[in-house]
Amino acid sequence: MQAAQQEVETSGKLSLREFWKFAGPAFVASVAYIDPGNFASNIVGGARYGYTLLWVLLWSNAMAMLVQYLSAKLGIATGKTLPESCREQFSRPVVWLLWVGAEISAIATDLAEFLGAALGFYLLFGPALLQHGLSRTAVMLLAAGVTTVFVFLLLLLNQRGFRRFEGVIIALVSAIGFCYAVEIFLAHPDWHRAAVGVLVPHLSHETLYIAVAMLGATVMPHVIYLHSSLMQPRMSGFAGLGTVVDSHRLQSFRQRYLRYELIDIIVAMNGAWLINSAMLIMAAAALAGVSDDAVSKLENAHQTLGPLLGPMAQVAFAVALLCSGLSSSTIGVLAGQVVIEGFLAVRFPIYLRRLITIVPAIIVIAMGLDELKVLLLSQAVLSFGIPFALVPLLILTGRAGVMGRFRNLRATAVAGWLVASLIIALNGVLLWQLLVG
Repeated sequence: MQAAQQEVETSGKLSLREFWKFAGPAFVASVAYIDPGNFASNIVGGARYGYTLLWVLLWSNAMAMLVQYLSAKLGIATGKTLPESCREQFSRPVVWLLWVGAEISAIATDLAEFLGAALGFYLLFGPALLQHGLSRTAVMLLAAGVTTVFVFLLLLLNQRGFRRFEGVIIALVSAIGFCYAVEIFLAHPDWHRAAVGVLVPHLSHETLYIAVAMLGATVMPHVIYLHSSLMQPRMSGFAGLGTVVDSHRLQSFRQRYLRYELIDIIVAMNGAWLINSAMLIMAAAALAGVSDDAVSKLENAHQTLGPLLGPMAQVAFAVALLCSGLSSSTIGVLAGQVVIEGFLAVRFPIYLRRLITIVPAIIVIAMGLDELKVLLLSQAVLSFGIPFALVPLLILTGRAGVMGRFRNLRATAVAGWLVASLIIALNGVLLWQLLVG
C-alpha cells in the first residue's frame, strides 16, 4: 500500500500496470449479474419471446454500471459501506425499514443462488446417482450439501486474502463466459434478429413479467450494498492519515482509485452483459418454438439442448450454472454480512450467516417445488427491492456533507433518479398487472 501511495504522489497518468493493483472489485460484483436467476429469466425470455428482450439486458446493464459506480464512489469517498452510511445519516425508523428491505432481497438472492449451484451439481452428477437408486430429492439435497462445503471453502479463501479471492471469482466468471461462447458457437443464432432485439425496444403485456425479472436479475440490490464494502481493503492503508498533507494525499488516492474503479466497472459489467446476452441468444436460437415443457424447468432446458445441439452443449450449460451458483452464492453471503453488520452495528459470524440462508433453499428442495418458478419469483422480488438500496444511495451520494468533492454532479444525479423512477414505475405496473389479471 505504501508503494501505491508513492505512485499517487508522483504519477499523473493512469497505467495498465497500476490498474491491475486496483482491478477486481467490479468483477466480484459482476458475479451477481450472471447468477442462476439470470439463467432462469434469460432462458425463459429467449425461449418464449426470441430475441425481442435483448434490449432489456442492454439498458439494464447501463443502469447497473451507473449504480455500481455510485456505490463504489460512496465506499471510496467515505471509507464506509452503504449500510454504515445509512445508519449514520438516517433516522432509526428509516434505518430499520431499509434493513428489512435489504434482508428480504438477501433472502431472495441466497435462495436463487444456492438453488442454482445445487441444480448445477445435479445436472452434472445426478444421472449417475439416480441410476444407483437415489431419488431426485435425495440427489438435490446431497448437491446442496456439497454446495455448502464449496461455498465455505470460498469464504475461507476470502478471509485469507482478498486478492486470491478476487482471482478465483474472476476465474469462475471466465469459465461461465467460455461455456456460453461454446453454446453460441453450437447454436448458430440469427445475428440480424439479435441486433434488432438489442437496438429496438419492444414490451408487451405478455413480456412484462419476464422483463422485470430480467431487470431484477441484472440490477441486484444486494450487490449495491456489497460494492461499497469491496472498496475498503484497498482503502485500509490510508485509515490512519490525519494531517493536512496526508489529507491531500488521501484525496489524491481516492480520486485515482475512483478512476481505476470506473475502468474496472466498465470492463466487468460489459463482460457480464455479453454473458447475459449469450444466454438469451442461445435460448432464442435453440429453444424458441419448442414446447413450454422444454423450458418449464432448467433441468428440462438442459435435457432439450442435448438432441438439439449435442452433449457438449449440455455439459457447458451445467458447468456454467454450477460456476454461477458457487460464485454468486458466496457473494450473496458476503453481501448479507455487510447488510446486517452495517445497518445494525453488530458483529455477525459469516459462517452462521451461510448456515441460516441455506434453510429456505433446503425447504424448497425438500418440498419438491419447481426450481425455475422459484428462481423467477426471486428475481421479481429482487426488482422490488432495488429502490431500498438505490434511493438511499442517490440521497447519500448527492450530499456534500457525506461525499465532499465527490458529490454527484447534476447530470449524474438526474440519470440516477431517472433510473430509480423507471424501476419503481415498472414494479408498479407489474404489481397492478398481477393484482388485476
